[in-house]
Amino acid sequence: MKDRLTAALGGLSLLLLLAGLYLAFASPPDVNQKELVRIYYLHVPAAWTSYMAYVGTMIYSLIYLVRRDTRFDRMAAASAELGVLMTALALFSGSLWAKPTWGTYWTWDPRLTTTAVGLLIYLGYFIIRGLIDDPHRRARVAAVLGIVGTLYIPVNYMSVYWWRSIHQTATVKILGKLELAADPRMLQAFFTMLAAFTVLYFFLVRLRGILAKREEALELARDEAELRGLSRQGGV
Repeated sequence: MKDRLTAALGGLSLLLLLAGLYLAFASPPDVNQKELVRIYYLHVPAAWTSYMAYVGTMIYSLIYLVRRDTRFDRMAAASAELGVLMTALALFSGSLWAKPTWGTYWTWDPRLTTTAVGLLIYLGYFIIRGLIDDPHRRARVAAVLGIVGTLYIPVNYMSVYWWRSIHQTATVKILGKLELAADPRMLQAFFTMLAAFTVLYFFLVRLRGILAKREEALELARDEAELRGLSRQGGV
């Protein structure tokens, strides 16, 4: 049942991505941004999905701390992996937009800087996970980091309002209207890509969780085989 759901999510995300890419290239150029607006159809959904992934890490971490079930630790790590991937994609696509717009691939703008800091926070999350051998202690420490790290999201989102920034304000506002041109073809492209990335997140996090479970089972079987080998040697 789970594998069928994962396959269905994968198929749906592929269809939405293909439709979104078609609409993104078929939509008209923006009045101000011209052809550069097409980068938004990748950049904003990637940033949105990174937020969603880090919130997912927080939720799975909280559930782990309550239930002490390593399954939720695996899912927290899987979600964080996707968050790192999407944050890197948002930074990369943003730099492609920045060069012709600002004249440079990188500037220490509050939005860019806080995004880079967020990426470092979650890279640190995985570094710390790799330094702890005991699985339960690793899960506890990672859960705390996964919860605290989520504070990055409101800071990053509000950075364009709290500090002087050359980055545009949020495309998708928590309160207020969407900051996109009114052309329905542009809106169709944007929301299709947003839906595609959202479904893609659920597909990839489930797939990564399944793979992590199998990796854990293989590691456990390997450890048991080593113990049996040692016990035989001791018996001899």
